[in-house]
Order: sequence, then C-alpha cells, then structure tokens
Amino acid sequence: MQNLLGLSPSDLAAFFAGLGEKPFRAAQALRWMHRFGVDDFSAMTDMAKSLREKMKTHAIIASPALLADRLSDDGTRKFLFDAGAGNAVEAVFIPEAERGTLCVSTQAGCTLNCAFCATGKQGFNRNLAASEIVGQLWQANRALGHDPRGERVISNVVLMGMGEPLANLENVVAALRIMLDDNAYGLSRRRVTVSTSGIVPAMDALREACPVALAVSLHAPGDSLRDQLVPINRKYPLAELMAACRRYLADAPRDFITFEYVLLDGVNDHDADARALIALTRRIPCKFNIIPFNPFPGAPYRRSPRERTRRFAEILMRAGIVTTMRKTRGDDIDAACGQLAGQVRDRTRRTVERPTARNLMVEMA
Repeated sequence: MQNLLGLSPSDLAAFFAGLGEKPFRAAQALRWMHRFGVDDFSAMTDMAKSLREKMKTHAIIASPALLADRLSDDGTRKFLFDAGAGNAVEAVFIPEAERGTLCVSTQAGCTLNCAFCATGKQGFNRNLAASEIVGQLWQANRALGHDPRGERVISNVVLMGMGEPLANLENVVAALRIMLDDNAYGLSRRRVTVSTSGIVPAMDALREACPVALAVSLHAPGDSLRDQLVPINRKYPLAELMAACRRYLADAPRDFITFEYVLLDGVNDHDADARALIALTRRIPCKFNIIPFNPFPGAPYRRSPRERTRRFAEILMRAGIVTTMRKTRGDDIDAACGQLAGQVRDRTRRTVERPTARNLMVEMA
C-alpha cells in the first residue's frame, strides 16, 4: 500500500497515472490531504466514487502516531511522535504575534555527534520518511484547529528538530516540495528554513533541488575548535563551508545565511572569537543567531554568563551584522528539542534521558 501523505506533487501525479488517471487528480488529493487534513478517501467528494474505491485498494494516508501533546503556559506546544522500535521524535509549535513557527525533526537520533548536543549522544536510529517529516506539520495543523479557508496558524516551518536534515536529503526535499506546493500548505520559500551542520555536497544539492532559507550551525570561528565541537568539520572545513554558503545564496529565496552559534562558557565566547567570526563571514551576507547552551547530564560545558553573551553579540552588531539572541520557550514542558523524546526513551530503558542542547528557533522570520 502506498502512503500518499509523503508523495511530492510529481510523485503523486505518477501514482495517479499508474491508476490510469489524469495528472489533475494529484492537485485534488494534495488539497484534501494537506489543506483540509483529510485521511479518509471517502471524504474526497470531488472525485468519482469508483476512483475513491480504487484508492482505498492501493493507498493509505498515514502520519506518525501522536504519543503526547503538551501545552506550555507561554503557548508553546510540543508534539511527540512514535518513530517505531521504542524511538520518538518531536515537533514544537512556537506562537508569536506576527507568525507561528513549527520546528520539525528529520531523523530519529543523529549521526553527527556534536560535542554540545545530547541528541547525538542518543545515537542514530534511522532517517524519517517524507511522510513522517511532513506528517508532523499535518498533525500539528489538525491539532491547532487550522481553518484551510482562513488565516494560516503555522506560517513558518524550520527543520531544526532532531537529526541533520541534509543527511536525509531525498526525504527532506520531498517533504519541502509538499510544504511549498500551493495545493498543499502553500508556504513561502522564505518561510521554510533548513538547518545544517555543514554537509557541503548536500548544501549544493539542496540549492539545485529545492532552495529554501538556510541556517548553518557554525559554533566556532576556526577549524581547530570546530573540529572538536562539530566533527563534520574535519570532512568539510570552514573554507569549504563558507564557499558553499556563497554558492547557496546565488539561488536562495533570502539574501542572507543565518549562522547559529551556541555560546559555551570559556570555549567559544571570547571577544577574539567574535572578531574572528566577523573576519570569517565578511564575504557572506548573514545574520547571527546566538543560542544559550542548554546543559544536559554529563555535559562538559556551561552556559556563558549573560554579560558575556551581551558583549559577544555587541561586537558582532558593531560590525554591522544583524544579531539576535534566541529565546527559550516552553521551559515548563521541557520544550527544548529532544527533552520529551529523551524521557520516553528512558522509560523504555533503551537509553538514559539526555535532553538536547538545541533550543527552539523563535527568531526566524
């Protein structure tokens, strides 16, 4: 049985062609599934009954099972999804005055093992299918009471949850094409952001296949330190990464790259580090998102003091670089990405609880 939820518009057209149907059926199915949140073929009333019966025989519409739905006092809402074999992934909705942002996961676990991130310490289980990636948006829309004829509740999507999106490129691109399609969610490319630790060939491939806004997890101004903090740097060092950023901007929907930077007390938060970042990125239109470190059990790092954080950001801003400091939302429901999933894994006795160090993206326009 083919799960239609994760099929890109072109793949969905191919599915209907295999049933002997015209390509416009794909647009109809996209609207029913993604705009109206329908998972019952019988409800697709602008299709012939014979076609609906045929679809029941050959296809399903299935999203990942929802395990938990928690609402914070500040309005942040966290969804936990079953990824099978005792694994769980999460999506987090962050409401703000001018936008509603959904942070989604792309892998169960992560292979990159960044030194300050507990998700990598959980190990890697598997890539999420396109249906599981877009299914987080599908489920969140239903839970939030989205009216397909009215104002959009979720205006922005960031692929910044568990996992490295560009290590799961094929499924991520399929999910992105659904999110962007006017018959589905109709999101602007400027309002969909993929975050990467710097897999250079995949950055180039994303630029060719489906360019959206890009955020790069930088975290160090030089190769020696970044090799320790972000091990993928040993394969794709900073010179290659910066060149890939410049190439990406040639086709990007935004005219800047967002650099994410977790401040670690006494490690990467010196004045000299800020000045080195200015030199490193001088040829790249960019903004910086400064992230407070979220400690986890056994972590060898501490959060930089508030005054040190302010001073670091001030140096960047004086150089003319737009710099924001990420807010922490949903503390009362462990809404830093990875915390709730870690608790479920602990109860299954598969691993110790390790909340992730990656906080929620709330500054992405």
